[in-house]
Amino acid sequence: MTLDERVLVLPGWLGSGPQHWQSRWEALHGFVRVQQSDWEWPLRGDWMAQLEDAVLAAPGPVRLAAHSLGCHLVSAWAAHSRHTARIAGALLVAPPDLERDETPLPVARWRPALRQALPFPARVLYSDDDPFATPEASRGLAADWGAVAESLGARGHLNAESGLGDWPEGVARLAALAAR
Repeated sequence: MTLDERVLVLPGWLGSGPQHWQSRWEALHGFVRVQQSDWEWPLRGDWMAQLEDAVLAAPGPVRLAAHSLGCHLVSAWAAHSRHTARIAGALLVAPPDLERDETPLPVARWRPALRQALPFPARVLYSDDDPFATPEASRGLAADWGAVAESLGARGHLNAESGLGDWPEGVARLAALAAR
């Protein structure tokens, strides 16, 4: 990553607690969390507007570090924004399958998932035993988004409970995203 780039952290439904890799990255690396007005009942349009404001406020290129519903935020925002050229790359970690019957109502309201190709480099990292998406669903989203898909093995939802800690490997994957 270059010195003029800003990394925006995009948590999913309910946000990311203090032990989550996203929160740790903020503390360690100075990455900036995109705050949402309602983490419990996320409205796609509201979340997209917050991301748009954060991208426009950045002084230079932006990288996105999204988790869970934050991955769908990236997809929805990219489908509507005229400022996608500012994005140097997106790390999309553990995107949930919104079509699952068990999807909680606040998240299910984001159906249907927007599945068009992203106009910037992206990598989807997924777990083989994520309770919110099968590996097949994760690979399908990655393919539709034009992203590289990578399994991290059986690690749950790739959150604080997954034991990732400061997750330097994730930072390295974010930094390695190259322009198309």
